[in-house]
Amino acid sequence: MRIAVASESGTEVDQHFGHAERFLLYECADGVPNLVGELKVEKYCSFDVDHPFREKQFGAIVDALRGCGAVVMAMVGELPRQELKKAGIEPVTADGPIDPVVLRVHDRLCGRG
Repeated sequence: MRIAVASESGTEVDQHFGHAERFLLYECADGVPNLVGELKVEKYCSFDVDHPFREKQFGAIVDALRGCGAVVMAMVGELPRQELKKAGIEPVTADGPIDPVVLRVHDRLCGRG
């Protein structure tokens, strides 16, 4: 299963979904998360206090994330969370070092944990 991670540092799950301009892509093999790529996207958040749903930007991010079973991020708004689920991408909020977080998410979604 491919898992996308919103990370500003590249080592920690430390970015809000709406602020991400890239997602790191991981796959797990033999219990080890492996970085397999990176997706660059247009940032979803417009910093508008009313937080309107930006359908075009969100749709482009979902299209880029196709093939991922989950996306892991530090935070995500409720509407984007619901829309990710509708698109078949499991939204997971977490923080900490990427590798153990990705492994936990993988194992949980694959019924191993």
